[in-house]
Amino acid sequence: MSTKNVLSTSNLSIGYSTKKEKNCIAQNINLNLQQGKLISLIGANGIGKSTLLRTLCGIQKPLEGQVLLNEKNIQVYKPLELSQQLSLVLTEKLPPSNLTVFELIALGRQPYTNWVGKLSKEDNTKIHEAIELTQISHLANKKHYEISDGQLQKVLIARALAQDTPLIILDEPTTHLDLLHKVSVFKLLKKLAKETGKCILFSSHDIDLAIQLSDEMILMTSETVVQDQPCNLISKGVFKTLFKDEHIVFDAEKGKFVIS
Repeated sequence: MSTKNVLSTSNLSIGYSTKKEKNCIAQNINLNLQQGKLISLIGANGIGKSTLLRTLCGIQKPLEGQVLLNEKNIQVYKPLELSQQLSLVLTEKLPPSNLTVFELIALGRQPYTNWVGKLSKEDNTKIHEAIELTQISHLANKKHYEISDGQLQKVLIARALAQDTPLIILDEPTTHLDLLHKVSVFKLLKKLAKETGKCILFSSHDIDLAIQLSDEMILMTSETVVQDQPCNLISKGVFKTLFKDEHIVFDAEKGKFVIS
């Protein structure tokens, strides 16, 4: 499989600007997100992970530098074009509706359907492929409010797969899940990146799991943003700089955080 860059940044600075001043959260960010890779974004609370994700998605403008999606500046994409290149899975609650799981996944085809929203043969194929890949065919006819949080997370991932974009970005996909379902979602994302060749980027607080399952990690600290394979980040001692607390220590031999 080729390792084509799906998304890259060059000298990116992120933050907020008002008429009077710029509030820079992180600068000189140079990332390369490649096909077929599962990449996690980690960092302490309030470090700017959500701001970085919003900037990478084109929702928020960079303070400086640029984000290239398939070698084109993300800011010049029209909304419909962008929705065919990038799909988002957010943690917020779904609005009230009577949609079945199948109908919810079918919404992923909106960038391709005509204005009536009629599903073509190809749309149906992509929806069924997404359901098979996520192994949720037994849920297809249930109402979305009848399933568990863990199942719903898989349904939302299936919707992103049906959207058929080279890049899928997930914001804290395991937040409300127990350990069993967290592992299940992580392993599913790993399998999907490998089998579909899509690039999957997710932010997470589950650092120990992310270390075990990510192909690469983007680690944000107050000083820097680095991207590398977990084993390289461990050997460079980067995880030791993550938390400014003497009671939380990274054990390089075990590859996880321990409480001292």
